[in-house]
Amino acid sequence: MLRKYAFGIITLLLVLAAVLLIWMEQRQTVTQPPNKPQSLVTTFKGDPKTSRAFTWHTKSTEGEAVLQVLKGSSAAAFESGDVLEFRGATTAIENDKGVFQGVRKAEASGLAPGTGYMYRVGDGSSGGWSEPAAFETEAEESGPFTFLNVTDSQGITEQDFELWGKTLEKAFEQFPEAEFIVHNGDLTEYPEDEEAWKSLFGKASSWIRSYPLMPVTGNHEEVDKDAERFVSHFLLPDNGSDSSIAGTTYSFDYGPVHFVVLNTESKAKDQAQWLRSDLEATDKEWIIAAIHRPAYGGSSDKSVLKQWVPVFDEFGVDLVLQGHNHEYSRSYPLKDGKVVESGGAVYATVNSSGPKFNEKKEDQFYHKVHFQNYRQMFAGIRVDDNTLTYKAYDVDGRLMDEFILKHDPNN
Repeated sequence: MLRKYAFGIITLLLVLAAVLLIWMEQRQTVTQPPNKPQSLVTTFKGDPKTSRAFTWHTKSTEGEAVLQVLKGSSAAAFESGDVLEFRGATTAIENDKGVFQGVRKAEASGLAPGTGYMYRVGDGSSGGWSEPAAFETEAEESGPFTFLNVTDSQGITEQDFELWGKTLEKAFEQFPEAEFIVHNGDLTEYPEDEEAWKSLFGKASSWIRSYPLMPVTGNHEEVDKDAERFVSHFLLPDNGSDSSIAGTTYSFDYGPVHFVVLNTESKAKDQAQWLRSDLEATDKEWIIAAIHRPAYGGSSDKSVLKQWVPVFDEFGVDLVLQGHNHEYSRSYPLKDGKVVESGGAVYATVNSSGPKFNEKKEDQFYHKVHFQNYRQMFAGIRVDDNTLTYKAYDVDGRLMDEFILKHDPNN
């Protein structure tokens, strides 16, 4: 009798739990409409002085991609102010559960340099707007600026990406003047895992909604020549190598720096040709390259060494930001495969911003600094016309490495 009574109680509890679960799912559907923006991130696509790009995903594949922008810092002005509205593109992508979701991208153009704006994105309906966020365009006159460098956030769980979020939090605490972020690849562990992408963007939303996140393609973004998932999350310059997947190679200018972003996962030889033509066209004082697999790290990628390093040497690339090795390393200035006093590129890998670390590899002839502290790290890089200052910190705010590069203003 007691057993029968207990069985009835257990059955009732299970039924109540099922009803509660259904109610919570329905409530979530009500409070989070299918057109509600998620995984919102901002990037550069056109001129950083006059434009800004945005990408977001939605459960729904229907409707438009609408971006509203206004000068100032008052979100209330969206209902009454002088709002600029831009229409973008909506496409669909199939997630790992066989369900399609919306990919929405839009770019604001014709903006005023050095100006603060508020923005929101959605499909134009009242229930589909993101929370307003702020951004600022690059100043008209090129001057000193700071950007952040991180790599290999590469998580799976929400807890993994809390580490990445804390890394960015400390980075902006240390460098509140930073204007954008360069991420050297391996953003998530599995590119098809959309929940991981949501966590990546969600844990960093306070920053990447306002400060451009410029990503490098890693071996966890392009797999078997497929980078669809990666490029669906970013609206990037379309000036890259013709044979590469659009969005995996590109370049852009900011202040006195020309940035060139390469894809170590395919078409290295073709990219070398594009790299040469891209660098021939720039007149910027500084050149910074960003790659995933390192040329000179704890290990070296043969394709990078063969195809790209000679071009770096030819055009005087100053700094090469790297990822992949999950350890910290910084080279001496290098040219023609040798350590030089000046005129060579410095190759830096700023460990990991996520949960994964590798054991420190053997020191090589090119290593100026090489260690494994098993702590998430970031670098702040400040550039003016004649000086580049690089400082690397751990997530606790300890300065772990620093160096200065100088250009002779008389040359």
